[in-house]
Formats: sequence, structure tokens, C-alpha cells
Amino acid sequence: MASNRHLGRIVALQTLYELDFRIAVAEEDLDIAAVIDRNISRYSEVVEDKEFVEALINGVLEAASELDTFLQPLAPDWPLDQIARIDRTILRMSVWEMQHSSDSVPIKVIINEGVELAKSFGADNSSKFVNGVLGTAAKKLGLVDETKAQHKPKAEKPVTKKTKKKSK
Repeated sequence: MASNRHLGRIVALQTLYELDFRIAVAEEDLDIAAVIDRNISRYSEVVEDKEFVEALINGVLEAASELDTFLQPLAPDWPLDQIARIDRTILRMSVWEMQHSSDSVPIKVIINEGVELAKSFGADNSSKFVNGVLGTAAKKLGLVDETKAQHKPKAEKPVTKKTKKKSK
């Protein structure tokens, strides 16, 4: 089912990306429901959880301005209108899912899915940017135990030629 949800997120991302662009250019005869139906029906034989995809798309569309208000302070050096449209869409989707699905989907899965989408559809550094912003979002939403995150044991130093010589 996880891979099916991943495909569902891809369909949602493609739909939201298309709608974001078409809304930004103020397309007069835009039928949002028709776009959603078209994109979901393309994958109807492989996406089992269509309700999840529709909820994700409609939730992000309805909460876009609230999501943007939440996201802006998390990346203060990047005004939202300067963030690549695909990255902004991934961030909106992931934060919406954190806010509405964190009781049924682990936060690590939501963040990982956002990072994977950024790797597949974003620019070279998109995945790092998305990972950082989503990690901060999870902390701000109180979904991550910060004490565990701050007290990670240090990794051992790798053995190199220099450390081998010193130990002799």
C-alpha cells in the first residue's frame, strides 16, 4: 500500500502543480474539478486510494494561503514566490499531510515522501531544501521530540591512514 500512496502523492503533486500554474496565470475557464478528475482517472487502475489523493489535493487547495503563511518563516531567506513552484507545491502537500495525517502516517514517512518527490521532480538541491524545511515544520508543529533529535550519539571517526599510524 505504501508504494500505492507514493503514486497517489505523485498524482497529487502533478495536479497541484498544474493547478498552481493555471491559477497563477488567471485562466478564465479553469475547471478545477475536471483537472482533478482527469489526473486521477489516468491512474485509476493503479491508484487504489483515490480518496487520499482527492483529500490531499483539495486540502492543499483550500489551505494554500494558510500553508504559505506557516511555511514562510521556516525559510526566511526565500520568499515563497521565489521558491521553485514544484518545491513550493511539495512543501504545501507535506505540511498539509503533517497537519491532517500525522496520526495515521508517521512524520518520518511524510518527510521522506516529500524528499523523494523533490529528488524526482525538483532541481539538484531541492531535496536538501525540502528536507530542512520539513524537519523544521515538524518541530514547529510539535510532531518531533526535539530532545531525542538533539542528543544523538556521535558517530565514530572513520579509520584512515593517519589514524592507523597514530595508533601504532
